[in-house]
Amino acid sequence: MAFLLLLAYVIAGCLSAASAGTCNLLALYPPLWEESPGQFNVYQVKNGQYIIDAWVYPERMGMYKILLTQTAKYFERFSPENEQNILWGLPLQHGWQYNTGRLADPTNATNCGYESDHLCISVNSWWADINYFLCALPFLSAVDSGVMGISSDQVTILPPPKDQMLFCFDVFTCRSLFPKTMDKWNAFYQNMKLPSSSFEGLLKYLWAAHTSTLQDVLKIFETRLQNYAKPEADFERSWSLAVEYIAASNFPTTLIRIHEFQKGLPPRMLVTGDKAPFISDFTFFQNIVLFSLNSLYEVANATGSLSLTIWKHLMKTEFARKLVLTNLEIVLIFTSSLTKTIDEFKINNSTLLTVISN
Repeated sequence: MAFLLLLAYVIAGCLSAASAGTCNLLALYPPLWEESPGQFNVYQVKNGQYIIDAWVYPERMGMYKILLTQTAKYFERFSPENEQNILWGLPLQHGWQYNTGRLADPTNATNCGYESDHLCISVNSWWADINYFLCALPFLSAVDSGVMGISSDQVTILPPPKDQMLFCFDVFTCRSLFPKTMDKWNAFYQNMKLPSSSFEGLLKYLWAAHTSTLQDVLKIFETRLQNYAKPEADFERSWSLAVEYIAASNFPTTLIRIHEFQKGLPPRMLVTGDKAPFISDFTFFQNIVLFSLNSLYEVANATGSLSLTIWKHLMKTEFARKLVLTNLEIVLIFTSSLTKTIDEFKINNSTLLTVISN
């Protein structure tokens, strides 16, 4: 039971928010969404090809924006305004990485990603490199599957300033390097086109493609972890593992759910001395989520793949998945309420101390 509660904290999302009525969805969009390209013709064109510089934040975000725009019609039957498009998890994660400085150069060898060049995405960043493939592969596969309205040879992505051999840049090279994963993304899009496809069924295809992408690329960039302070590197490892548990639960990656879920993620880079659940500038919820992620990783290390195998087995039935998501809602409501209470106490206590000191 304690282990299930731990998982609940890890994969909790604000399910109640999805039924909270109308809200300003624009306020939930990732940073610079409106400024990012929303059509192919906004990008540079050379020799009949659209040229995308995915190492500039708005241009990479633009790939997501086009993807969400072109797939919107397939999710209209689930919800208006594209809110139930399950591809929202990808750009929202990228936006969180940008907001928290995780796309910047962790080696400090360049200004890439810092104030003087804040739109730059550093190839030295583990987050940026992993996210590249969670952008390029679904995007290029969508092109290849006919979703984007252009042919497979009409788009190419510019290489980074170094380590070009670690990446792929067009449909042909990505398919030759990652055939199984590209097939899984293609399977998602083909099923998305079918009017008979269920929401739950599409989530299964999406998570299968997502986890396959990570399995392909995590080892490639493992050495990048050396560029970070230990707490951040530990979090990166924990987060990679947690995705496997999240995927097994078929977590709905919709706009509102992911936006609320990310409130529990670290709001900045972790540095030496950060130790959850005692990080003073984190909310109670952020401390609990980080502590739970790290604990989950330790449990997985101690049991090998046993804990994940058991979790996947438990999540095989629709009843079990729905039960977990229902319990997560209860856990999150309790945690959010407690977080507000604690934060209000801190503010009031700080104000009182200021008045007394004066």
